[in-house]
Amino acid sequence: MLDALITSKTRVKMLLKFFTNGTSSAYLRGLAEEFGESTNAIRHELNNLSKAGYLVSSEEGRTIQYRANTSHPLYKELRSVVHKYLGLDTIVEKIVVKLGDVKAAYIAGDYAEGKDTGTIEVVLVGRVNEDYLQQLVARAKTLIQRNIRVATWGEQEFAAQRPSLGRLLLVWGEE
Repeated sequence: MLDALITSKTRVKMLLKFFTNGTSSAYLRGLAEEFGESTNAIRHELNNLSKAGYLVSSEEGRTIQYRANTSHPLYKELRSVVHKYLGLDTIVEKIVVKLGDVKAAYIAGDYAEGKDTGTIEVVLVGRVNEDYLQQLVARAKTLIQRNIRVATWGEQEFAAQRPSLGRLLLVWGEE
């Protein structure tokens, strides 16, 4: 969807990086390494997205950090498009709301960092019907054409595990 609409693969990668999780930040050389692209290609796209107001930058030492401009009028819409592209909206719609007593759902791993690696890691907090969960995950995998790995924890287990999980992106429920 996005790659058909936006012909620059570098720009698509950046939109995924910055708009999957609004707290993601990165700098020029880090993005070049992560994406396997030249610094010139990255600089060009950073400049374009910054000029349009979609990204904001700040100096940290000798580097310039970029992040999504969460106050931009189109931020929520861009984030929604990215989530649809990744299938996060489908995961929530097809899995989370039908499972039982789910308190919160998080995206973990690479997707929480804004990297499209093909495997979406989902953390569910609450009590769920595990058999039904597996059925729904299988259907969602087919719909979004990505692998889905799910971990389910009770609220106390999650509280104990949370520090070791790294960055989490809340997609359903409350913190």
